[in-house]
Amino acid sequence: MLRNALPEIVTQTVPGPKSKELLERRREALPKALGSGIYPICISRGEGAMLEDLDGNRFLDWIGGVGVLNIGYSRPEVVAAVQKQAENYFHTIINIVTHENYIALAEKLNQIVPVKGEVKKTYFANSGAEADENAIKIAKAYTKRSNVICFSGAFHGRTNLTMALTAKKAYSINMGPFPAGIYRTGYPYLYRAPKGYTQEEAVQYYIDSLYRLFDEATPAGDVACIIMEPLQGEGGFIPAPISYVKALRKICDENGILLIADEVQTGFCRTGKLFASEYWKEAGILPDIMTMAKSLGGGMPISAITGRNEIMDAALPGTIGGTYCGNPLACASALQAIDIYEKEDLAGRSMEIGDKVRTAYESFQKTYPVIGDIRGLGGMLGIEFVKDPETKEPYPEFVSRMIQNALSRGLLIENAGTYGNVIRFLAPLVITDEQLDAGLAIFEECLLETTKQLVK
Repeated sequence: MLRNALPEIVTQTVPGPKSKELLERRREALPKALGSGIYPICISRGEGAMLEDLDGNRFLDWIGGVGVLNIGYSRPEVVAAVQKQAENYFHTIINIVTHENYIALAEKLNQIVPVKGEVKKTYFANSGAEADENAIKIAKAYTKRSNVICFSGAFHGRTNLTMALTAKKAYSINMGPFPAGIYRTGYPYLYRAPKGYTQEEAVQYYIDSLYRLFDEATPAGDVACIIMEPLQGEGGFIPAPISYVKALRKICDENGILLIADEVQTGFCRTGKLFASEYWKEAGILPDIMTMAKSLGGGMPISAITGRNEIMDAALPGTIGGTYCGNPLACASALQAIDIYEKEDLAGRSMEIGDKVRTAYESFQKTYPVIGDIRGLGGMLGIEFVKDPETKEPYPEFVSRMIQNALSRGLLIENAGTYGNVIRFLAPLVITDEQLDAGLAIFEECLLETTKQLVK
């Protein structure tokens, strides 16, 4: 059964002949900007943490749809829930016709999402970018202010507004102009803080940079919201220090600014908690609004925006909603996925996986000085590669070669980070112990091979 299989390459090369044929059709039919050069994989089926391509090659997936597949591929209970809903109706729009799955899912999120306020409300969109954009719309409606603060290293999507929020401008070349009123401050990236700073000094450095923004770019009284990933994804899998978040919460409270936690990638057990913001909650901190997507739907397209009722009711009728937002099939899938997260304690499993991977990475670091930093929360870990541990010069070439060497052995890994020099760990949380061991063994083999190929 594929669900319990191990990586295996049966063709002489990857891609094999059937995949090559489909990739050629892809090149003819799809825009170049969608990529495909790095990963010549054409899926035939997927179960758990494994996928099989058209040629029978089996790959262990440490990318998981970039955080979508926390419960893995083809979960039977989710398939059954979607099929059951499909027998009744595929679609209706909540702005006109109410359906129970939408209400039940909103009620569930209102119960479990850690945001400020006793009474909460939720509504749905289709993607993480839509959720972030809608959260900002709500924040502006509530505060009657126009400006937004985001962070270096941030990734919030590819709509016009969220491209402006996203730090890496390779994602928005030739796509402007972008909305005004967006300002960026430094994310507390402790590994790359000014040299010689203690952690406390580094945190204060990043807090001071926010105050400078108020002085030099936008007065605090004009800021509707600050949007932040509790653990940056595309930015390099960087967790925000709790001491920084405490200071940020205080600044927001003092200035009437809403704090938005973008949990699109971190949500649903990925970090060892149901939400990464639960680490904040343990320290007495809560965001005002939370955005979710990716693993919320178990593979179906759905995102969510949750906040306390007075914030969520600030938008005027007609200003939120959309044709497919909260589609009945997607809501059915999400309800079943959340049930699995809770019943199977996938947050606990995430901690087990993360502990094992971190231990292995730390062992590798003793042998391979190209490993500069290891960081993350639970089963969301990043490993950063540098040319020199003292200068910390990024080593994206090493990561690019690692990806190809792993691919040839049946392991799918992906880069992250401003410089493309971080490898992210996002394996489905249903990965078996045997599969995890096999993946770590492949990873170590690739470290050795890549070092021989590149390091002189």
